[in-house]
Amino acid sequence: QEVASTHTILQGLPSDEITGIAVANGDIPYVGTPSGLFTFPASGSGWIPVSEDTKGSVTVLGEASSGVIAVVDGAIVIIDKAGTHKLGQAPTGTIHALAANGSSAFAGTDSGLYVIADGKAAPVDSLNKQLGGKPDVFALAIGPDGMSAGTASGLFESRDGKEWTALYPADDKGRSWAPRNVRGVAYDSKGRLWFASPQGAGCRDGDTWTLYTGAEGLPYNDFTCMAAGEDGVVWFGTTKGAIRYDGTDWEYRQGRRWLPDDHVRAVAVNANGDAGFATSKGLGVIERKPMTLAEKAAFYESEIDKYNRRTEYGYVLEARLERPGDKSKWFNHDSDNDGLWTSMYGAGECFGYAATKDPKIKERAKKAFEALRFLSVAPVDGEVKQQPGYVARTVVETTEEDPNIHYTLEKQQRDRDKGDKLWKVYTPRWPLTKDKKYWYKTDTSSDELDGHYFFYPLYYDLVADTEEEKERVREVVRNLTDHLLRNDFCLVDFDGTPTRWSVYSPKELNHNHMWYSERGLKSLSILSYLTVAEHMTGDSKYSDAIKMLRELHAFDTNAMVTKIQRGFGSGNQSDDEMAFMCYYNLVKYTKDPELKMEMAYSFYKYWILEYPEMNPFFNFAFAAVTPGPGYVNPWGTFDLSPWKDWLVDSVDTLKRFPLDRLDWSHDNSERIDIIMLPRQQALEPYEPDHRVDRGYRVNGKVLPVDERHFNHWNTDPWQLKYGGNGSGLADGAVFLLPYYMGLYHGFIK
Repeated sequence: QEVASTHTILQGLPSDEITGIAVANGDIPYVGTPSGLFTFPASGSGWIPVSEDTKGSVTVLGEASSGVIAVVDGAIVIIDKAGTHKLGQAPTGTIHALAANGSSAFAGTDSGLYVIADGKAAPVDSLNKQLGGKPDVFALAIGPDGMSAGTASGLFESRDGKEWTALYPADDKGRSWAPRNVRGVAYDSKGRLWFASPQGAGCRDGDTWTLYTGAEGLPYNDFTCMAAGEDGVVWFGTTKGAIRYDGTDWEYRQGRRWLPDDHVRAVAVNANGDAGFATSKGLGVIERKPMTLAEKAAFYESEIDKYNRRTEYGYVLEARLERPGDKSKWFNHDSDNDGLWTSMYGAGECFGYAATKDPKIKERAKKAFEALRFLSVAPVDGEVKQQPGYVARTVVETTEEDPNIHYTLEKQQRDRDKGDKLWKVYTPRWPLTKDKKYWYKTDTSSDELDGHYFFYPLYYDLVADTEEEKERVREVVRNLTDHLLRNDFCLVDFDGTPTRWSVYSPKELNHNHMWYSERGLKSLSILSYLTVAEHMTGDSKYSDAIKMLRELHAFDTNAMVTKIQRGFGSGNQSDDEMAFMCYYNLVKYTKDPELKMEMAYSFYKYWILEYPEMNPFFNFAFAAVTPGPGYVNPWGTFDLSPWKDWLVDSVDTLKRFPLDRLDWSHDNSERIDIIMLPRQQALEPYEPDHRVDRGYRVNGKVLPVDERHFNHWNTDPWQLKYGGNGSGLADGAVFLLPYYMGLYHGFIK
């Protein structure tokens, strides 16, 4: 598990301006600052100055075979176990790089390469004469059999430190490069030579070169430096983040989640694989710590219990921090979808208890049930008269500010006039509960109902262990479903009209053009709700309603095309999250084999468009309930099994979930490994300002979860820019639901 931290003045460094970093003997870090050279001893006592001789301005820092080498106030010094040794004055001009091996020390400058001997800096003419009018030597590396130099004029290597040869990498794809502006060189732990230049990166293994560009997955190519790590791993520094490559996977570390600043001046890696980055805003450190998925789940559970609960019922949602990145002070605020987010969190706890029998997880599942049940209890006999079975969006304690002040009739009218023409205008949007302890939010959406109906059968089947408890769950589901049946399959508010989005009426879906885009999803939803109600109560009136909706109104046919899409990445992403919850229940619980087969095929057609998203919740939900090779239609029997690598992708996403759930911004728009989505696959094709910041990697998959931020699975994974400043602390339910679901269904251990 990668964990990032920042070291600045607050952590004991004399300056946030870090000019260089190097690692001595595989584990001792040294950092250069304008106020001297500092180290962090193995005792963990904090940052301390190295010696009196290194208290000057450190401009360049490099690694030596026995320690580190630095330029301190214009002098080149080596620091090793024996102390600090001055080798001589640095060459005039700008020093770009240092390297030392035994008694030999070298400096790369803006006027060529110099060897430091007998207290003097002497030019290495055998290289410098080849550099012509571009003499900058940006990078140096000493390997097992020689030395390499990255220069403005190209890539060079010397076996003896005297004679230098220009290298022209060529691979088996027919590409031959004459690299220029080579900003990084390194010999990895396997003795392979690496370089980094604007053309791309390259690796020589024996006599064979492998070249990397965006087509091979390289994320960015404006390099500043590079360093070798453990077991053949290499790190690259760039002007916009850092890159790790282990020979298989590229990891792009950009933004404040990972680095104090995107412009990386230097990078160094210790024997454990922990990487340090010198920037103008502090030292960034990315540690690699062993952590199981179970340990990660426990971490998120703890974070949720501490930060992400609201009211005595514990609704689970994002927290807000008073200062970006500082979790010492936070507050919680309601959202439109408290019921949905708490339902998805609670569903994860149900799977978790069924898989582990952990009583603490059971307690959390029960708490989620009470919170969701209260949304059905809160409207009863309150300030306004609601029909039985009505469910609220959320609640706010009356000790807080009255939320109705933000929903005046005038404001609602303005919002409707400039936006959604079907938006309802009425007051109060937040009526009081009977005991006047809460305001509850009305105009409940279909998102909320999808969440409630997803959670209740899981709690009923997997957690509720007494008949009394099961009856409490049945009561909630029965009341809500009967409300829908009484009102032509709509959730009706106290004003006698359906809420804006909870409309499932055949008349509206099949005969009102304003609902055509919702027809498939809402047909799926209501069939799923009724199936859940029949499963939990055994009452045939719900299966009768399903039969009527299918035979008279073709709701099953509607649900065969749940979402109007124009290829992967298109359409409203919230619909995907809602659909997968409904598909899971409908295919799992229906007793009608024909409906099961129809919906399994519909699910399959939907899932293959979500396949590139590497979404473990979507993948596990699909794999858990579909019939695999047993789909039958008039043309034969076909295989609906998940496609290759679905499980690998799911586990990779769970493994790469960052522990840091703060909403730091990410900008992937300048990556060179991205294929942009065409306009046909926009969220909405009629948008005049078609967004151009949506795309996917050259491997056909969206960006990994640790290279973007999202609160919930309804966030668009195709977008390349994610705003935020570290003030929002998202909850970990997006990890817990698929993790526990995968554990319960046996996909992971």
